[in-house]
Amino acid sequence: MENEATPTNEAEVELSVEEKLQEELAKEKDKFLRLFAEFENYKKRTSKERIELFKTASQGVMQAMLPVLDDFDRAWIEIEKSNDENLITGVELISNKFKTTLKDNGLEQVEVTQGDVFNADYHEAITQIPAPSDDLKGKIIDVVEKGYKLGDKIIRYPKVVIGQ
Repeated sequence: MENEATPTNEAEVELSVEEKLQEELAKEKDKFLRLFAEFENYKKRTSKERIELFKTASQGVMQAMLPVLDDFDRAWIEIEKSNDENLITGVELISNKFKTTLKDNGLEQVEVTQGDVFNADYHEAITQIPAPSDDLKGKIIDVVEKGYKLGDKIIRYPKVVIGQ
């Protein structure tokens, strides 16, 4: 009888060793799959961050150019009053080229018009004045300074006057 019990124990021992190895293999496969998935997520995240960085890398330069763009707009208003067609044409060409270059690099003007509803997420109110009519209460009366965005990010909020 001892001989019969021994082979069964050996088979059980072999089976349990095989089971243990299978369990270890399953654990290692699971560990590998999790690590692989984590690495894929890391690659996607860093790729997205890199793309975002490239989109806004020129933000500092763009913000430095905004006062120049404002000066061009102010100068254009005064130059249009001139009778010198060559001056008007020359400044218009320079202004258009400057604006096109900024636009090609991702700069866009935030569109705001009189009568738009004031939204603190997209506008910066500098003052409130009595509304000229009831339908302009809580709405934009005047745009003091244009706003700009670079890609989807607003880099300068439009400064507005709202009716009260």
